Amino acid sequence: MTAGIDTPDRRGRTGLDRQGRDLAGNPGVRIVDVELLSSDWYVLRKTTYDYRHQDGHWTREQRETYDRGDGAAVLLYDADRATVVLTQQFRLPAYVNEHPDGMLLEVPAGLLDGDAPEEAIRREAAEETGLDIGEPHLVFAPYMSPGSVTERLHCFAAPYDGSAALAARAGVAEEGEDITVVELPFADALAMVRTGRIADAKTVMLLQWAALEGPFKGTA
Repeated sequence: MTAGIDTPDRRGRTGLDRQGRDLAGNPGVRIVDVELLSSDWYVLRKTTYDYRHQDGHWTREQRETYDRGDGAAVLLYDADRATVVLTQQFRLPAYVNEHPDGMLLEVPAGLLDGDAPEEAIRREAAEETGLDIGEPHLVFAPYMSPGSVTERLHCFAAPYDGSAALAARAGVAEEGEDITVVELPFADALAMVRTGRIADAKTVMLLQWAALEGPFKGTA
């Protein structure tokens, strides 16, 4: 008996080796087998499949996929004051891969956890910044690392009330979050992208969208 397959894992899930077995949208891909490697919290699978190349020949391939669920992120902006609100928190994966201290500046974000993307982003904005946001606008929903991670990230922009007092710190303590709330002039945030001070992909993408097409178009 295997946790996550025949018996519930720590999150109560079973049948995790079934994901992807019935895919039929691409006639050039035939799923052969799905093996569950880990389901400690998120899910790591190894999938064996046959792939038809452009010249018509078939090869057997294997890939590992990491499934942490889909997520949502939001750029909070005050167009009148030309400011944005970001968060700063420790990110171990960045720290072990050459980031000097692992303290990343990011837009508020989190997993959907069964909620609709707009509901999730209102929840995450409140938890990570203490702010109630205005009407969110869906900007794009990219796959963030499609070579290995299944996650699709729904990226929003939403106004916030710049007259409201910002909490210095936020986050859900029970989840180990220790978040600093940071309000910046938009021009400063965009400059941090150019210098590498902001190195989080979703944040870079949303700040650049804001400069090219969003609330700060033509101001940067």
